[in-house]
Amino acid sequence: MARPPFTKSFTQQLPIPEDAIAAAVAVMRTGRLHRYNTAPGDPGEVAELEREFALWQGQPYCLALASGGQAMQIAMRAAGVVPGDAVLTNGFTLAPVPGAIAAVGARAVLVEVTDDLVIDLDDLAAKAQATGARFLLLSHMRGHLCDMDRLMQIAADQNICVIEDCAHTMGARWNGRLSGSFGTAGCFSTQTYKHLNAGEGGLLTSDDAAFMARAIILSGSYMLFDRHGAAPAGDVFDEIRLDTPNMSARMDNLRAALLRPQLRQIETAIAGWNARHDLVAGRLSHADAIHLPARPAAEQYVGSSIQFCLPGITAKQAQAFVAQLAQNGVEVKWFGASSPAGFTSNHHSWRYVKAQDLPQTDRILAGLFDMRLPLTFDLDDCALLADHILDAVATAFHSEGGK
Repeated sequence: MARPPFTKSFTQQLPIPEDAIAAAVAVMRTGRLHRYNTAPGDPGEVAELEREFALWQGQPYCLALASGGQAMQIAMRAAGVVPGDAVLTNGFTLAPVPGAIAAVGARAVLVEVTDDLVIDLDDLAAKAQATGARFLLLSHMRGHLCDMDRLMQIAADQNICVIEDCAHTMGARWNGRLSGSFGTAGCFSTQTYKHLNAGEGGLLTSDDAAFMARAIILSGSYMLFDRHGAAPAGDVFDEIRLDTPNMSARMDNLRAALLRPQLRQIETAIAGWNARHDLVAGRLSHADAIHLPARPAAEQYVGSSIQFCLPGITAKQAQAFVAQLAQNGVEVKWFGASSPAGFTSNHHSWRYVKAQDLPQTDRILAGLFDMRLPLTFDLDDCALLADHILDAVATAFHSEGGK
């Protein structure tokens, strides 16, 4: 029996909550959109967001920025990365991560990933030793956390400063500890397709006072650092304010007003994403041809998307697989294509990064597929999506005699 096509949009997010709309309208009525343009006695929406996010994240300091990419760039500069430095990062990530490394003039050292889509810790240790790299921009790519205890031990042993890219793991935990709280800094995105939606935006957290003082000055505080909601004490800035350039990467009050009510609902949203993810994963797990990344007991994830591998699939089969699903309204992205499509670029297309040999990562990407699971989908939608994927898998391998 033919299944009905899927008809919902994979890029449609939930509406902005009414209380967030009301808060944004209130900001617009004041005309005070710039973060430092506040009335006496009013800390402003951005400062309040910083205070609330720091409290939720369990960190003393938070800085609101124009984007997640700016959070990564400013974090690296504040941590001491200078042009020419080697910065370790995952060989499988999205382009803004190596892009941030390139933006600060550093050189990316790409680390292999495992079949479970996390950074290969053995390769990380080896490449840190071989290159002398003392910085790691760790991408929790597509919401998968590596063994953070072991990673931080490697970092301690080799004197590596860890900056976490948490664009896909806001609210995820390893052994109960929130992602973004392991390294020197946690970088978060509030771009539309992330876990809080301001269109664009970023958040940077840390427990290091001097680091955060440098980040605040870099963001363009114009010596108004006392107007930040989760900043170090004023005396920390005494010398830093004179030695640190202004990069003008601030968040504005309008976006902060949209985000604060969403933050109050994030745990409900996480439960919704995980219900959708687990339903799809449960159905796909019954297919022998499909490998799902392992989710260790220590990991509490945020399943706003799902990834699966079809080991041994050929490029021709993969293209046919994606096309069959598209005909049925199912948008599945393939990371093994020879040229980038949408967000699915891989290290071979980052020509601004020196070409590097990553055979393990290439093998995994050749059969790796990704699907968004927005909260606009209900559980019946997710069941239909899983069934379409299972049908397409059967067709892909049957059409050429199997794997």
